[in-house]
Amino acid sequence: MKVSVIQPYYSFDEKDIDSCYEGMFDLLDKCDESNDIIVLPEYCDIPAATKGGESFRASIETRNKDVFERVKAAAIRCNAIVFANFADKTETGYRNTTFAFDRSGNVVGKYYKAHPAPSEVKILSEGGNGVDVSYSYTADEPYVIEIEGIRFGFMTCYDFYFYEEFAQLARYDVDIIIGCSHQRTDTHRALEIINSFLSYHTNAYLLRSSVSLGEDSPICGCSTVIAPDGNILVDMKSKVGIGTCEIDPKNKYYKPAGFKGKMKSHYEYIEEGRRPWLYRNGGKSVVPFDRYMPYPRLCAHRGFSSALPENTMVSFGAAIALGASEIEFDLWVTKDGELVSCHDATLDRVSNGSGYVWEKTLDELKTLDFGVKYGEKYQGLKIATFEEILAKFASQTVMNIHYKPDTMSDETLDKIVKLLHKYDCDKHVYLMITSDEVIRKVKSLRPEMKICVGEDGSYRIVDRAIELGCEMVQIFTPDGKNINKEMIDRAHAHGINVNVFYSDSVDFARELLDMGADTILTNEYLKLSGALGIK
Repeated sequence: MKVSVIQPYYSFDEKDIDSCYEGMFDLLDKCDESNDIIVLPEYCDIPAATKGGESFRASIETRNKDVFERVKAAAIRCNAIVFANFADKTETGYRNTTFAFDRSGNVVGKYYKAHPAPSEVKILSEGGNGVDVSYSYTADEPYVIEIEGIRFGFMTCYDFYFYEEFAQLARYDVDIIIGCSHQRTDTHRALEIINSFLSYHTNAYLLRSSVSLGEDSPICGCSTVIAPDGNILVDMKSKVGIGTCEIDPKNKYYKPAGFKGKMKSHYEYIEEGRRPWLYRNGGKSVVPFDRYMPYPRLCAHRGFSSALPENTMVSFGAAIALGASEIEFDLWVTKDGELVSCHDATLDRVSNGSGYVWEKTLDELKTLDFGVKYGEKYQGLKIATFEEILAKFASQTVMNIHYKPDTMSDETLDKIVKLLHKYDCDKHVYLMITSDEVIRKVKSLRPEMKICVGEDGSYRIVDRAIELGCEMVQIFTPDGKNINKEMIDRAHAHGINVNVFYSDSVDFARELLDMGADTILTNEYLKLSGALGIK
């Protein structure tokens, strides 16, 4: 089977966009009926650098339909399967899309880039390109299509950097990976390493088309064909032109699985020893980072606390199982410096103990029963430590962590940060803090930490958040006082999100949403979620 990867010239000067565009299709026109598969680079409708989002969009709108027709015509003329990347206009906007055309010029597949680059994620007002990436926040399996008995997988540019996707793609037994790419900052050596490892790991051929930044450029380019054993069959480096070779897509590479082991693919061999519990959080149980989770939201206050003992592992687990976008819990520091979850400063209401939480060591707290006061069937529940909560639920929901003490030592802050990093959930949490002193300390030492300003019993909470440089406020209003639409609008005008504590009433929750509240804390998560249709 004859395969060809096209590598056109790419200019960083926007005035060259027309000549780059025609140069790319001059190369495509040189392909003939001897070809079986032809691959073009990323963003065929933006063949040179643009000065900003508006120019980026204008190039798409100018060339998009023409690209489609030219690629379709080439597939028919060459009687070849052609893969080309250009914008696909959907109901929610343009998407970075790799189109698959069969030999008759029919579109038989569309791959939406799994990992949109930061410039694509940012909207026009943020200096980005405003590409639609809404599809990328939900769990999905790798996109694989079969054409003429060949299983094709896909990667586009930024996708090549996410090695965890390599192992996932390998599970789907693909024969060829199509890579429409740019990768304009990587050296040839780096690209060769990444590309060879991808083929070797997935036991698939890689057909990757990129662009040349000039014949002498040491970066970008490297349009390539690589065999499943990692052997590079074609490497264009920075040459402008067409790279061509013959391949057998069903020719796989197998090796001994360990010394004197059975013949297996590399992926099959390492799969025998995989230990996923040692790696970063991943997979379909992980929700999008806090910054990407949609609003409005419900936050399960102290877990599913209307049905289960508050601030316990079962309460948190039930809320997450019901689909809560957020859970809220409270942290205190024990006598021996450990972090535990308990709402009250004292133990009397929630356990069979008495006294203040900070007067007890963790071992002493673990002797107490935190379920029996809710009923005999809950007898035996223990206090939850911060680490236990993270170890079980990290990245499965956003965590609104209410730090209760009005002071914080360096050691405590360091412990919080290290635990969040250990359980890989830094981007799924924020701290709710009432003390301005503690907020200033955290913001000074850990400016990347997202802080929600706690209620001070007045209408000044938004001003406090502005003064302290915080991202959120949490307004206490069980009775509708201390809040109005003007406060929420003022917060939003300064980029500050508004939590409201709390509502167990559907009608009151609707009023808060009508005012523009972003997140409503509730003890009645199931009731409100069902009535309001939000998570």
